[in-house]
This record gives sequence, structure tokens and C-alpha cells, in this order.
Amino acid sequence: MQTVSHAIGGAEQHSETPWTTRRIILAKNFILECGGVLPELEVCYTTAGKLSSTGDNVVWVFHALTADSNPQDWWNSLVGPGQVLSPERHFIVCANIIGSCYGTTGPSHAKGARTEGVGLNFPLVTMRDTVRAHKLLRKHLELGTISLGIGGSMGGQQAIEWACSEPDAFQRLVLIATSARHSPWGIACNEAQRMAMCAEEGFSIGDPSAGAQGLEAARAIAMLTYRGYTAFSKTQVDKESKVTGFAASSYMQHQGKKLSARFCPYSYWSLTKTMDSHDVSRGRGSIEDALSRVTSKVLVIAISSDVLFPPSDQHTLAAGIPDSKFAEIDSVYGHDGFLVEGNKITVLLEEFMSEIVGDSRLSVQSSAGASCGPSVPAKGT
Repeated sequence: MQTVSHAIGGAEQHSETPWTTRRIILAKNFILECGGVLPELEVCYTTAGKLSSTGDNVVWVFHALTADSNPQDWWNSLVGPGQVLSPERHFIVCANIIGSCYGTTGPSHAKGARTEGVGLNFPLVTMRDTVRAHKLLRKHLELGTISLGIGGSMGGQQAIEWACSEPDAFQRLVLIATSARHSPWGIACNEAQRMAMCAEEGFSIGDPSAGAQGLEAARAIAMLTYRGYTAFSKTQVDKESKVTGFAASSYMQHQGKKLSARFCPYSYWSLTKTMDSHDVSRGRGSIEDALSRVTSKVLVIAISSDVLFPPSDQHTLAAGIPDSKFAEIDSVYGHDGFLVEGNKITVLLEEFMSEIVGDSRLSVQSSAGASCGPSVPAKGT
């Protein structure tokens, strides 16, 4: 492992200065689960806060599909000064995942520009490969047991895979709007998005300048699963009768263009494949067998209107994990509720973090009254 890192901001490791982002080469010739090889595994990660003398205040945040390694940018209703997960009390770590375009090795590596990538020739990366990279980073940071791991959607998939592969890695886990195995429905939704991307001329042959239009269409398809009928009926209703120029239409166009302006199409393709690979039972017997390995205290949170990861997915998690509790948040915002419903999640987190595990509890400062508007941060899902 090459331990030379490139810091943004120049702060030292475990600094109190919030949100220091670094890139580090963690491995050479990183062999992937499906046989591919990454000549160099570089990981971009962000830390905030100060590690306690006993190392018992580590919070590891796992990001979802198109987010980056700074959770304050996309989960600021939960993470940041004054919030339930605060660098004032916790040492927070978040790593950008393999295949992304925010600093970690991916199709657009190494400079983060589409024109310098390897496109569809980038090898298949599974969820287990992603977790192995997290483990290498934890080793580099010299961290012991992680006090709290938390993730929603694809972030939760990373968290539960890690816990199944290394049962003593976490004291506590919070799994929000996620699953033990990516469902046939979820895989079908991802395949529909990839089909839309391939419909753009040039993308399927790896043209580095192609993909923006296909990515916009893919994002629009995804938005249908992130929100759903109820959310669109609440937020995109036209004030007067129309025959064209509908609010829902402009919303879909806006969401597509917003993502294509910041994200690499080839990374999007790669990460949807990673999500499809998620299955904690592979090589471990059944899902029940895999989940029974988890020794952490776990809070599983469902979103009532989630059509991408419906509450039945979270019931499976809670039923299979020995020391778990289940909570369901009533929300009209569908899957995006894991980003939008910050106040409701905070209440559950404060209660969960105050519970004693072994002989310790995580420091909690009540954030009652904190506001969280009904909008999704730019780098959320």
C-alpha cells in the first residue's frame, strides 16, 4: 500500500478542522471479485472532527449512488455542526466508492474528466470490492471498531455487506431505505436506465464525449423510482389546467440536466452494475444465514412510500439481524425520504445512539427544532 496522500486543504490526519478531503493510493493491482484488476486503487475520502483518545467516536458514513465523500454537502440535515452527527463530538469518515467520478478510481479516472477515462471498458466492480476498499482505508487510518456506520440506499448496502463480512467491525449500524440483496425490481430499473444510455449514439462504443443525453434520460427514469405517484402528486401539480408545459415535465428535464452537468455517464453505468451485484448471501448460504452473522446493534429504517426499496426489504433486514430494531417513517417523498426527512431520522438516531452498547454510548446533543426542508441536496441519490 502506498501511503502517500494528497490532501486538499493541507490539514493533518484526524484534524479538528471540518471536512478535509484527501486522495490516497491504497493498493496496486487490486484484484476484483469478478477477476478484473485495477492497476492502482486510489480512494478519495473526507474526514471531520477529532478522534477521541480511546477511538470510540468514529462515525463512518456511506454515500449513495451519485454522491461524493463529503456528507455535509448532501446529508446536512444529519451531518455537520450542530446536527446529530457532528464533528464537534464525532470523528466522521466518508469514502468515495470505486467507479465514481469524485476522486476514487473509476471510468473517468485519473483527472476526473470524461475525456480521460476508459468508459465501458472499466471492469465490473461488485459491492464486495467496494467494501474491501473501505477496509483498506480503515486500516490506513488505524481505526479500530467503528462506533457507528450509517448509510441509505446504496450506502446502506455497503454497510450491511461490511457487517456480514466482518461482524465485529461496527458497534452500531443504521440502515435506511436499503436491502440485503438488490431486488429484481431494482435491477430492472437499473437496466432500463442503461438501455436509455445506450440509445445515445457514441456511448456504447466508448466515445468519451458521449453520454450526457443518455444520462439525462436515465436520471429521469430513476426519478420515477425515487419519488413515486404520491410525491409527484404533491410537488408537481400545475396550478391551472394545461395542455403542455407541465410542471412534472420541466422537473424531469431539470433533474436530468442537473445530474449530467456534474456526473460522468460511464461512472453512472458502472455504479448501477455495482448496485445490481449486491447480495449478502452469495457464498454464505441464505440471506438469513448471512444476516445472522451481524453482531452490531442495528437500527433499520424504512420509508413508508418507498417504491424502489419498499419496507418489505427493511423487514427482511430487521428479521434476520439478531440485535436489531425496525422503524418506519411516514413520508410522501418515496425513496428520497432518506434524504428529505432529516428531522424524523434525527429523532430515531438520537434515541438509538443514546442506548448503551457494551459499556459505551455515543455522544448525542439533541437537535430538536432543526429544520429540514422538502428538497433533495444536489448530490443525494
